[in-house]
Amino acid sequence: MDDPVSWLLIEPGWRVHAADGAEVGRVDEVTGDSNEDIFDGLAIAFSKLGRKHYVPAEQVGAIIDGVVTLKLDESAIASLGDFAEPAAQEEIEPEGISRTRRMLQSLGFARRR
Repeated sequence: MDDPVSWLLIEPGWRVHAADGAEVGRVDEVTGDSNEDIFDGLAIAFSKLGRKHYVPAEQVGAIIDGVVTLKLDESAIASLGDFAEPAAQEEIEPEGISRTRRMLQSLGFARRR
């Protein structure tokens, strides 16, 4: 048996198995914050042209090279909700910041406070 690997190594295209070992789809996307080592979940597709379904991290079991095994059986996997793209991250600037300072910050010349 292969050794488990970190969620950080999961790549699109890896096989997804149900708890009983049956292959149910492929990884389409991994969501989380790699800088903080926070795994949110997976977007999986049951077919190449199928829509993506969301699997929360707490439903992910074993992760070995090339295969992610879920803690769910096939019927629970079939009823997973659709995957919604995470919102884009935005940086909110303090009020009163000048247009010049914003421009310099965006170019990397001025430090952010």
